[in-house]
Amino acid sequence: MTLWLSTGLIFTFAAIALILFKWWDLKVIGVTPVRTFTFIAILFTSGLDVGLIMFPLTEFAGYGDLSASPEYGFANPLAVEFGFWAFLIWGFYFLTCFYFCVIEPRVKFFDIPLVRVVNNAVIIGTCAFTAFLLLVNLPWYLPEIGDGETVVPTFYLIVFAAIAAAVHSSSKIKYVKILSLSSSWLFIALIAVMWGRAFLTGNGSVGDFFGTAGLIGEYFTNLHHFMLPLNDYHEFYLFWWFSWSIMIGQFTARFVSGLRTWQLMIAMLVFPSIAIGTWFSVLYHYHAEGLNIAAFINIAMITVGILMVINSLDSLIRLYTDNLNLTARRLGQGKYYLGNLVAMCGLTLLFQLDFLRIQWVGALVIALYFSCFVYIVMKRRSEVMGIEASPKENTLDFRKIELAS
Repeated sequence: MTLWLSTGLIFTFAAIALILFKWWDLKVIGVTPVRTFTFIAILFTSGLDVGLIMFPLTEFAGYGDLSASPEYGFANPLAVEFGFWAFLIWGFYFLTCFYFCVIEPRVKFFDIPLVRVVNNAVIIGTCAFTAFLLLVNLPWYLPEIGDGETVVPTFYLIVFAAIAAAVHSSSKIKYVKILSLSSSWLFIALIAVMWGRAFLTGNGSVGDFFGTAGLIGEYFTNLHHFMLPLNDYHEFYLFWWFSWSIMIGQFTARFVSGLRTWQLMIAMLVFPSIAIGTWFSVLYHYHAEGLNIAAFINIAMITVGILMVINSLDSLIRLYTDNLNLTARRLGQGKYYLGNLVAMCGLTLLFQLDFLRIQWVGALVIALYFSCFVYIVMKRRSEVMGIEASPKENTLDFRKIELAS
């Protein structure tokens, strides 16, 4: 699996370089474009899940324990955490977003029946894994409910409610804009509240924040270390990112707002990384100073995390139901709601039973990458090399999102 993953990473970075070389200044327009800030909000909230909120505080200590994990010795724990979540790996999303917006309309690789089946299996599986992550991490963040380790009925109810809300919101695409902007502003507010609390209690200052954030610089001076797997845990993360990349590319491609290729790359790598870096810096300050997370902040973190899960599930459910023509318009609201709710709850339980693994899904996505490339070289090379603009039918009309079903 390590060799397969490493080969996929090398191919991905090479493909990104080729896109930038050939289509550096091409104007990229999606099917239903939105304003750039909204696009970034959709990208950020759809492209991340509850792990962003929940994982760092559980991982900093492990990255700092060099006796157990000497492979992390090249950088501080904050830089390592940032490397697992930000910047370079958002290039996966840039690659697939550009492909589905500009290249796929000419290639139609994902219209091939077998590819369509595999693609939707990936989307559905990753969708369930997102809900599973919420379920298994709730005991750590809500130790007041249960013993702090066991998944109790209340946690199942919380996850069920999140899935139910996501299925409902996925029935109309206009909810995407509302959910994404709301999640983004609440995330910003959470950062402000956490840092404000540290500042007001005398446990932090503006200088402390920038000093902590400066530690992220070690990521950029050691960027090459993150280009291939560091260990099994890093492999898990990379497979996880691969599993998301195909579907996030498909979903976000429809919202691209007329950015040039190089601008799209900056928007997709830099802006989410700034938000992630800011959040991780605040969390790392709490970790380094041994500050307790107040109960109301804990609740706020869980709330934002659940909202991010709803965002992610909304976009993924919307995507696979569109792909399979199982939309609410075709099936009716009742059948659409019940069918997706049962499917997502069932698959979530399969992940908990260790019947499914996200690494398998990521490996399947890498196979799709390679298969698509071979198909283009053998059957669609001239069409792809002749691309000089986004599809003609994609016009820069920001009213389309309001008219879409």
